[in-house]
Amino acid sequence: MKKAILTTKVGMTQIFNEDGVLTPVTVLQAGPCVVTQVKTEENDGYSAVQVGFVDKKEKGINKPQKGHFDKAGVAPKRFVREFRFENAEIKADIFAAGDKIDATATSKGKGYAGGIKRHGLKSGPSAHGSKYHRHAGSNGMASDPSKVFKGKKMPGQMGAERVTIQNLEIVKVDADQNIILVKGAVPGPKKSLVMLKESVKA
Repeated sequence: MKKAILTTKVGMTQIFNEDGVLTPVTVLQAGPCVVTQVKTEENDGYSAVQVGFVDKKEKGINKPQKGHFDKAGVAPKRFVREFRFENAEIKADIFAAGDKIDATATSKGKGYAGGIKRHGLKSGPSAHGSKYHRHAGSNGMASDPSKVFKGKKMPGQMGAERVTIQNLEIVKVDADQNIILVKGAVPGPKKSLVMLKESVKA
């Protein structure tokens, strides 16, 4: 991995390019991310850089965490993640307009949802005589195989899961304010953690 950064989601807006074309963008507040630990093959069995993002009050961490941050010489951080590259400080300017990235975040939780909302299943007849409108339909099998196969689309918990959107395009980078504008939507609610990585399919 050559480039990656931790960001928080500010929200969505829209901008116009030089040709006057309107583009919807997601505003992300990027680093700076500071290095809290450098892992090596000799000590840890693999090479990686641990980075921290967003300051946190000291009373909100335990003694082992405090010792870890004190050893690194940085203030306590709310988010700590590992990347397989080596940099002293990671800021928004590691990316530029036109770069392709993959965005990883925890999607918005929708709670318990039915099959129509969760999987886009077709609804039943809407007439008054119908007794089947938004139910998932028959799940049963005949005597063979006499079971419901694992993975069948059914009602259940929707959202609140780790999601990665690939090949998103960076429209603009403001290095002074550490702002990154990404074309289109990015998973997660406002103020949530979003990890940007160099696209694996670019």
